[in-house]
Amino acid sequence: QVPLVESGGGLVQPGGSLRLSCAVSGSIFSIATMGWYRQAPGKERELVAGITTIGHTNYRDSVKGRFTISRDSAKNTVYLQMNSLKPEDTAVYYCNSASRLGYYWGQGTQVTVSS
Repeated sequence: QVPLVESGGGLVQPGGSLRLSCAVSGSIFSIATMGWYRQAPGKERELVAGITTIGHTNYRDSVKGRFTISRDSAKNTVYLQMNSLKPEDTAVYYCNSASRLGYYWGQGTQVTVSS
């Protein structure tokens, strides 16, 4: 079973919205701090947002007020709601889990913001 599976990427115009989802293995979800990262061409992978098991969140400055990370324990899923998207948000977005079981990455989902 693949631990993390992302979905929800796509092409959107500037100012638009997307919601990314990350389905997480049940054995991991309840104990893991979850994060969304992104990597643009020619750049290093960077943390976009994180959420702990008790719901504490953190965001990189450039997405504060526009992106919201959340987790649904009934569905073992982590979401990243992205509003007011900008061309500079274009990247491959990756879901990550960190726990005593180790670190896991999803396969990534492409987000392209362009008119």
